[in-house]
Amino acid sequence: MPPRDLIIQPNEYDLETSLADIDEIRRWNMQRFEMEQLTAIVHEDVPRGVCVGYKDVSSDEFWARGHFPSMPLMPGVLMCEAAAQLSSYFASKHNLLEAEVIGFGGLEEVRFREPVVPGDRLVIAVERIRVRPKAMIVCRFQGLVRDSLVVDGKIKGVPLPVESLPTAGNQQPSTGPS
Repeated sequence: MPPRDLIIQPNEYDLETSLADIDEIRRWNMQRFEMEQLTAIVHEDVPRGVCVGYKDVSSDEFWARGHFPSMPLMPGVLMCEAAAQLSSYFASKHNLLEAEVIGFGGLEEVRFREPVVPGDRLVIAVERIRVRPKAMIVCRFQGLVRDSLVVDGKIKGVPLPVESLPTAGNQQPSTGPS
C-alpha cells in the first residue's frame, strides 16, 4: 500500500486518458531514441505544480539484456531520468524556468524501494518545490508500480546554454560511413 504522503492520489488521474503522447512530449523534451523515458503524460495541475506521466517498461529496453542477464531490472538512474524528463516537460511547457533547454542539475534524498522490471508501468509524479527563473527548478518526485512506491526523491533542473548544444541536424544517430 502506498504511503499517505503521495504527491497525488491515484484516484486524481486517469492512466487511460493521455494528455500528451510521445509526439507531444518531443515538442518539449530533446531526448530521443533509447533515452526517451516517458510514454505519456496523463495529468497536469499548474496551480499545484503537479504533473503525472508514465513509462511502459518493455523487454526491448536497451538495458534489459545486460542489467542483469536472466533478471532484467530497470536501472535506478533511468528511473531518475524518467522523473527528470517529466519535470523538464512540465517546466518547459509552462515556461517555469524561462529556459529554452533544461538539463539535469542534481538529485537529493533518492531512495529505490522496489525493483522495476519489463512489463511494469512506472507511474511518475513530480511536484514543484521551488523555482528560481533562469537558475534552477527543484521538484519532488515519486515512482509507483501498481500500488507500490518504488522510487522517490528530489530532482533539480538547470538551464543549459543552448549556444553550446549541437544543432538539431546533428542529433540523428550515425548510420556509419556513407
